Amino acid sequence: MNYFLAAFPILLVLGLMIFFHWSGQRAGAAGWVAGLMVAGLFFGLNGSVLWVSQLKSLFLSLFVLAILWPALLLYKVVDQTGGIQAIAHGLERWIGDGGLLLILLAWAFSGLLEGLAGFGLPIAIVAPMLIGLGVPAVQAVAAVAIGHAWAVTFGDMSVVFQTLAAVVGRPQEELAPLAGLFLGVACVLCGLGSAAVLKQKRHFPIVIGVGALMAVVQYGLAVTPLVPLAVLGAGLAGIVGIAAWAKIYNHKNHSSQGTTEAQPVEKHALLAGLGSYGLLAVLLCVVFLVPSIYNPFKQTVWQMQFPKVVTRTGIITLAGAGQAFRPLVHPGFYLLLTALIGVLVMGHFKLLSRDQISEAMHGTYKSAAPVSIGILSMVGLSSLMEHCGMTLLLAQGLSSGLGSLFPLISPLVGVLGAFATGSNNNSNVLFAPLQNSAAMLLSIDPRILLATQTTGGALGSMVAPAKIIVGCSTAGILGEDGKVLRTTIPYCLGICLLLGLLAWILAW
Repeated sequence: MNYFLAAFPILLVLGLMIFFHWSGQRAGAAGWVAGLMVAGLFFGLNGSVLWVSQLKSLFLSLFVLAILWPALLLYKVVDQTGGIQAIAHGLERWIGDGGLLLILLAWAFSGLLEGLAGFGLPIAIVAPMLIGLGVPAVQAVAAVAIGHAWAVTFGDMSVVFQTLAAVVGRPQEELAPLAGLFLGVACVLCGLGSAAVLKQKRHFPIVIGVGALMAVVQYGLAVTPLVPLAVLGAGLAGIVGIAAWAKIYNHKNHSSQGTTEAQPVEKHALLAGLGSYGLLAVLLCVVFLVPSIYNPFKQTVWQMQFPKVVTRTGIITLAGAGQAFRPLVHPGFYLLLTALIGVLVMGHFKLLSRDQISEAMHGTYKSAAPVSIGILSMVGLSSLMEHCGMTLLLAQGLSSGLGSLFPLISPLVGVLGAFATGSNNNSNVLFAPLQNSAAMLLSIDPRILLATQTTGGALGSMVAPAKIIVGCSTAGILGEDGKVLRTTIPYCLGICLLLGLLAWILAW
């Protein structure tokens, strides 16, 4: 009964979104209220646990929203000039195959963006590009959610992987080989899933070949001191591989089969789009890849300390720091800076009128305000469950009930953590110690279950409501996140089961 009660808020959110078509913000608010009631009646929630958990969730939510709002503003500004569609059609002409272009954007390019800065940025930027190429909005968000998931563990300059190693007290070089293996398999499977959602199954052989190349590059960098570049290198390899294949294929056939005729666009729209997102890419690369810049910048940090709290049932959350906010290395800072520079430059050259700037700002508020409510409630629920021991109870129930079959569902534990917290990083913090302990009890190599844990946490990005809400906001489909979730869940579960089978084979 306790397991059902612990799972009830999550089941309620899923049920409302999937079966009753509620938006993420409505379902999240309902789940948060249900979580309060269940935690208060059955899991010992008290005043101190409540305020600590919710204040922590507020800071984590603000960390995410500090990306969402500037990303939306930049998108709205560029879109006012026609720049989004201009970029999309320009890429279409360059690749020469519309189907391959969609796969490149949703899979390889989104992975490259995840390598620079994650937290929903790839979905926020790439989904509108796919829409500009004629992909239905729900399909576009789902394709990027699936396509970028492989990159999350080694993405964001390998912050998630570093946390995993620190939490279990094992060196990165010990964990990297098996993590690289599982994430490499996930890379290929995510590519196939994204292509399937985009209705590009005819390109499966190309995806498998390019995916193998991406997996090898990611693995090769992950087992060296260059692990922060693993996803960047793999994403770049994927882009080059797909582009090279398209050029060779089109050259052999003297045609561009599958390519749609690009609509004429004004030159200034293309320049505005490329200039804006090109500037963003340059800023992110310079800051994150140059140690002499990154190391001093990350020293500026805002972080709140929280006291130890104990529920009435004895669940202890030790004193510690909350979400660290490093403004000079936060992606949102550079998104906002790029948007402001774009407004000034395009306004100076008469590419944007005051009315268009006003419309961009109004559109940003209209999209981001309701989304922010959804993110606040979802993250608040996850933090409440974590501090009351509800999330840990669910994972312990799975591990104790399955025994030697536990490796089969080990990736799903990572997914559970990512779904509940919206973060692979938080999933690893919650469940990596549990996976490590379960491996020792079952006499399994702990590296296997730690690899499936972080791979499952990465794949959880496909179904994490907080990330899906971000994508729906930039795609202009507020309230339809349930439709996206219905699309991504089967792929998430299918890939996890295949990886679980691989883990079971390696374990026994």
